[in-house]
Amino acid sequence: MKINETETMENLRKLTAKYFNTLKPSTDKTDTYKAQIKLSNYAELGCVIAETLKLCIVALDQEAHKTSDTIKTSPINVALILEMVLEMFPSDEFEMLDEINQMLAVNSQSLNQ
Repeated sequence: MKINETETMENLRKLTAKYFNTLKPSTDKTDTYKAQIKLSNYAELGCVIAETLKLCIVALDQEAHKTSDTIKTSPINVALILEMVLEMFPSDEFEMLDEINQMLAVNSQSLNQ
């Protein structure tokens, strides 16, 4: 491997260690990953699950909100669901993609000269 390629690979390893934080390797050796959601307590977990289920019910059956007592008495907390999704959003990984793109642009410019 050329020195430039070795440096690039080492830079990619460093970037991966720094930015790939959303997925954690599973401890059960199944080659799967886990994404974590930060919650304050079990009550918040229950609320997130209930809101997600209500949203799914309404999405599947648009008339469900008219006939369901549960959904009628407690409107769907879309903000809570969006917060949960935002917790899982891999923003660090997008930063890494920017850095890789910059590295590749610099390398391709040096190759073209």
